[in-house]
Amino acid sequence: MSTHVDTEQRVVLSVDERGIATMTLNRPDKHNAFDDTMINEMVSHLQTLAADDSIRALIVAGTGKSFSAGADLGWMQRMAEYDRAANLADAQQLALLMRLLDDFNRPTLALVNGAAFGGAVGLMACCDSVIAVDNAKFCLSEVRIGLIPAVISPFVANKLGNSWGRHLMTSAAVFSAEQGQQNGLVHEVVSADELAKAGEAWVKQTLNNSPQAVAHIKQLLRQFDASAPLAKNNLAATEAATTEAIADIRVSEAGQAGLQAFLTKQAAPWQQS
Repeated sequence: MSTHVDTEQRVVLSVDERGIATMTLNRPDKHNAFDDTMINEMVSHLQTLAADDSIRALIVAGTGKSFSAGADLGWMQRMAEYDRAANLADAQQLALLMRLLDDFNRPTLALVNGAAFGGAVGLMACCDSVIAVDNAKFCLSEVRIGLIPAVISPFVANKLGNSWGRHLMTSAAVFSAEQGQQNGLVHEVVSADELAKAGEAWVKQTLNNSPQAVAHIKQLLRQFDASAPLAKNNLAATEAATTEAIADIRVSEAGQAGLQAFLTKQAAPWQQS
């Protein structure tokens, strides 16, 4: 695959001569907030890369000050107007994105240059390795606006464990890169000046490893816990449950009230003014 860069795209894909693919979220003016267009672009890139045997590894990165602020406001406005069927289809595409990244059979690295909220934490959780800048802040903020981190929840819980997953998804607490490292979401914390260097060190380490061996160990690890929500035998039911849950809550009275309050910058009914 040849290197491809288009700065007009919301997701920029590049592949260097070593076979290292970098998928960069490219909406710095919006803090790389993602919407259905960005999700579709990431899905397309992941499907293309997965079929290319020359790819040795994948890096997910962001431009500007943030890794990703989560859901785009315009997308959230459209979601509030969708009926349940449209919301379900929308959620299923997000679920496909998370599954493709989680299942990617080459090493994956989230190179986190700044804040990651909501679904962006899901992207991090789906990567094998995460390197974050020391001033990055993270949050699973969905419950603040009457929604739930449904689609990403099994991937986040798989990475954080039940204890931290429950705490962070129910509290919407903001946590630091250091705390992210302590709870297993982040594997290395560096200064902003050292982020690119740390990413390159990961690449060099990765290039010393057998692609076939990496693919096999990733497959084997997914088989260990047959009762896990992400286990092969449970995945279809997991996706059905999570996508239906987010579709239901988006069209619910509480979900609609929370979204409208957030979009109009007012207090939601359950919040103190």
